[in-house]
Amino acid sequence: MPRDIPVGNGDVLVTFDYLYRVRDVYYPNVGRFNHTDGHVQRFGVWADGKFAWIEDPSWHRELRYEKDTLVTNVKLINHELGLELTCHDCVDFHEPVYFRRVMVKDLTGRRRDVRLFYHWDMSIRGSPLGDTANYDPATSSLVLYKDDIYFLFNACDQNKCGIDNWAIGTKRLGGAEGTWRDAEDGQLGRNAISQGSVDATIGFNLDIEPNGESYVSSWLACGRSYDQVRDLNRRVNEKGPDRHISRTQAYWRLWCRKEPIDLSPVPEKVRDLFFRSQLVLRTQIDNGGAIIAANDSDITQFGGDHYSYCWPRDGALVAYALSLCGQSELSRHFFRFCGDAIEDSGYFLHKYTPTGELASSWHPWMIEGQKILPVQQDETALVLWALRKHFAAFRDVEFVKPLYNLLVVRPADWMLKYRDANGLPQQSWDLWEERRGIHTFTVSATIGALNAASQFAQDFGDEDRAAIYREAADRMRTALKKHLWNPEQKRFARMAIPLPNGTYRLDMTSDSANYALFAFGALDAGDEMVEQEMKGLWSRLWVKTDVGGCARYERDYYHQVERDHTDAVPGNPWVICTLWQAQYLIERARTLEELEQALPLLEWAEKRAEKSGVLAEQFNPYSGDAISVSPLTWSHATFVIAVMEYLRKFEKLTATSLKRIGAQIQASQGKGDAEALREGIVSAG
Repeated sequence: MPRDIPVGNGDVLVTFDYLYRVRDVYYPNVGRFNHTDGHVQRFGVWADGKFAWIEDPSWHRELRYEKDTLVTNVKLINHELGLELTCHDCVDFHEPVYFRRVMVKDLTGRRRDVRLFYHWDMSIRGSPLGDTANYDPATSSLVLYKDDIYFLFNACDQNKCGIDNWAIGTKRLGGAEGTWRDAEDGQLGRNAISQGSVDATIGFNLDIEPNGESYVSSWLACGRSYDQVRDLNRRVNEKGPDRHISRTQAYWRLWCRKEPIDLSPVPEKVRDLFFRSQLVLRTQIDNGGAIIAANDSDITQFGGDHYSYCWPRDGALVAYALSLCGQSELSRHFFRFCGDAIEDSGYFLHKYTPTGELASSWHPWMIEGQKILPVQQDETALVLWALRKHFAAFRDVEFVKPLYNLLVVRPADWMLKYRDANGLPQQSWDLWEERRGIHTFTVSATIGALNAASQFAQDFGDEDRAAIYREAADRMRTALKKHLWNPEQKRFARMAIPLPNGTYRLDMTSDSANYALFAFGALDAGDEMVEQEMKGLWSRLWVKTDVGGCARYERDYYHQVERDHTDAVPGNPWVICTLWQAQYLIERARTLEELEQALPLLEWAEKRAEKSGVLAEQFNPYSGDAISVSPLTWSHATFVIAVMEYLRKFEKLTATSLKRIGAQIQASQGKGDAEALREGIVSAG
């Protein structure tokens, strides 16, 4: 189920489902811990004896954000209740406090008694065991806590601050559903305290004039002690919750538009999603540097685990997107995180928690009694490659200096050692984490990393290393063409499996990941081999339904919809795979007309986004509905990358055209100025 409007600040992340129910609350790290354990946090309205929870079919919902901010703009209309609600949610840009402002408008033309109810079904640190909920009369608030995690709930309306009504009780024990049931008659029991598997419901009373409006601004303060949340509550009361919301709105508009990027060459909807994608990316990045793949807890129902981890590969590509759009501090935090997490031998393991510990994994350390290294080599390679992209953008020598040995020399030296007799990387797991072998994607990423290491070594005066890394990259490129290219089929293999006689068995399954051939500089986009490969991928992997888009690979089984795979539906369409084709068209474009061929793919991605701008991992090939986690950080990063690469290529091609015009004008000396200019423009195309 998509998380349509995530809000956060790098310490706190709050996600909502499409029914506008809070589903996940992460603190003190993005991705750790989920204090709801994915359970629904209900929101209900009582008016003149009638009650409706927000999931009731009687509600019409529009879940959006305020433009270019991480403040929501949610419209809720219920004609049976005769009410319209406008909700603004945000996490303060600086403090660990989640705010919700609800404006309630009467639609009936009569005076109204309206009561709002917020149900909090917390499982602190991911478990309800040992939780406590109590009403604090000193702050007129409700506090839930366990160990060193505290949450304080409070609110203000036009007249006063403090909670009007509350209920504290047990949930999922002895048949107890929870205190949310108490709200349905419009009254709450005001129990003072409960411990164990507890929940709480908070009520606010509003007296609304005919056709009038009234509001409640509530907040959830997060802290590591009782004193911290009380102090936060005091500061919110002093400044007022509405000022916190307005300052957060201003901050995010400043943040996402701080760079003077000219977006005029792309359509308006693509521009809007470009800014929205940057903001969604920010919600998934922990202030400690971890870039989290996704924080949609519904995925646990599919595989018994979640995406709330930092994969070095995903993080590296997100860091590249951040570097392209000028968000240098976030990319620096990521590389420092990687410097702390990398193994002493110079490689990364599968994935890491938001605080840098080794996370859950399905990569074995032994196969058929033989010890192996449980790595995806592309993860190590792409961190080095992305670090070079960051350095090329910002030239921050002092930042890179302490990382040179950690993230350049050690990984590059390890990649040199982890090669076979032909100069190719030894076997590792692929980027999809499904099969072990020598993958075209991994080989291409490693070539890009070794070239990056050579450039770094050259910059640091390390001439011998620069030559060794460059030579290894060249040899690997030659081996790539020799051993993974199938001359009969005129395309690259997905992977090669080493055989005892020193040759390889090729897996010729078409895989979108082979875009890596040009993306990381292994081969030129204009290389005939690359052209053949990308044309073949387009032909075999484009989903030939009204939805369109590119599948990951032929007969993709992950969340598969089409059980009997056909040429029409090789798999579910993915945002990243579709945009990889756009990146190819952008890279190979030699004219503005060729460049424009990429625009329909950018527009395809924009059309797949929810109304809020959130992009999922993949989509149903027939209905277009989101499948798997949403938002996927990688999807938004790839959109940002594709747009920025488009804009840079547009600028380059435009400059080239202007030079041609100037040259033509100079060659037309002696003619009238107007005639010379006209001929120059026609000649330049």
